Amino acid sequence: MMRIVRIVLGGLLMFIVMVVAAVLTLRIALHGHEITVPNFAGMTAAEASDEALQQGLDLTIENKFYSTTVPAGRMLSQAPAPGSRVRHGWQVRVTQSLGPQQVTIPDVTGEPVREATMDLRRNSLDLATVSHLEAPGEADLVLAQTPPPNAGLDQPRVSLLLSSAAAGASSAFVMPSFVGMTYSQANHAGMALGLRVYYIADQVQAAPAPQADSTLPPGASTFQIAPVPIAPSTPGGPVTSQKPEAGSRVFKGETVRITFGHPASANPAPQSPSAPSTIVPNQ
Repeated sequence: MMRIVRIVLGGLLMFIVMVVAAVLTLRIALHGHEITVPNFAGMTAAEASDEALQQGLDLTIENKFYSTTVPAGRMLSQAPAPGSRVRHGWQVRVTQSLGPQQVTIPDVTGEPVREATMDLRRNSLDLATVSHLEAPGEADLVLAQTPPPNAGLDQPRVSLLLSSAAAGASSAFVMPSFVGMTYSQANHAGMALGLRVYYIADQVQAAPAPQADSTLPPGASTFQIAPVPIAPSTPGGPVTSQKPEAGSRVFKGETVRITFGHPASANPAPQSPSAPSTIVPNQ
């Protein structure tokens, strides 16, 4: 009986030793070739590539961003972060600096996608996300762009919203938002959708009505001076509101009225309470 117990205990001890040895071997296999990720920030592409090769890492330039602090061609950031422990051959993704922004974003609203893409390339910009919106008229016309013209940007990429042929026979579509656009952008976008774009300019200014003259004989009547409209000018501020509103169901040929923000005048001219707004159609 004691002999059997000794045999069982000896077998159990051998099994435990085998399990411990296997765990230690697996741990050494998994962590024995771990590498500490170096800091690639500030390195050129060549320097970062050489450092990654020496450490046994796979370096990939994933993004390029504009920066006012890091010179063009040098690394801005990385993932995994410096000091992380990774296995041999692990991929490290880095972001490269393009230096300060020196490009101007062109206005490609209303252009065919091919022409818009060529304009972006000429300005050292890339085409990013392209979305489509069912709209009457020609297909593949630029309805809107992000970022807008002359805006600041972090990446050299511009996303476009293009028109696409309506699926059904109906010419109805969803009204996009013109808020924030300039007059030129809103005008191009509206014409591309087949809409009639009007902007609401300053109110007309009427001459004050003459006061009653006590020297006139009884029964004599006075007359009113007709309002004198002020010649409208192309607005410079962004669109602040629109009718119909964005998201409404509209049809080709409908009229959309857009209102622009104007800086307040220190000495506004007197306005006639009943003077209507001047509505100017697109050209």
